[in-house]
Amino acid sequence: MKIALIGYGKMGREIEKTLLERYHEVTLKIDIDNLHDFSLQNLGNADVAIDFSTPDSAFNNIIKCFEAGIPIVCGTTGWLNKYDEVIKICREQNGTFFYAPNYSIGVNLFFKLNNYLAGLMNKYNEYNVEIEEIHHVHKLDAPSGTAISLAEGIINKLDRKENWKLNESKEKNTLCIQAKRENEVPGIHKIKYHSDVDYIEIAHTAKSRKGLAYGAVLAAEFISDKKGVFSMEDIMKTD
Repeated sequence: MKIALIGYGKMGREIEKTLLERYHEVTLKIDIDNLHDFSLQNLGNADVAIDFSTPDSAFNNIIKCFEAGIPIVCGTTGWLNKYDEVIKICREQNGTFFYAPNYSIGVNLFFKLNNYLAGLMNKYNEYNVEIEEIHHVHKLDAPSGTAISLAEGIINKLDRKENWKLNESKEKNTLCIQAKRENEVPGIHKIKYHSDVDYIEIAHTAKSRKGLAYGAVLAAEFISDKKGVFSMEDIMKTD
């Protein structure tokens, strides 16, 4: 495949390595220094675009890919207030859009484990639950998209939690997400259920960005010949 990389920071470079290892070609690399190259004509030379840019630019990048008629994989978080609009435009233009808050296979297994545990804990009201996420200091949004997805999974299964809030909350029906930014940490997510007598904790720790890059490339390969809206659930189906 021929790939357009939108966003060529540390994540973009890691994706490029994985693409080349899997014998794909990078035909376009867009960063802040060459935005003039981000044209419909240049996009049209690619089979799929992969966007790991910034929350402020992601929406416009996605729409531009729809206009160019190429599928797009988006790994940028922090723009989801416009998600429904993106889906609407994608369907109106018969486009192809793949979004995940996290492309790591391990994290997506962790999502399933989180949902299962929340279902088990629903009848044990003596346990409160909280989320902690730690990322590198360069991450622009907080909480992470992964932490938000984990929170939504818990809220869907746990009757005593109705919403989430960043950092502090004394409301019993609110799930607290602690967001920390430390050094070059690729990503740590912890779910902790605690009572007066014990606690249960599950965690996912990324060792590097390589797992994210691999998942994003798998997503690009998956949608190259498809139309519609997709997520990691589609890749990880077992049937």
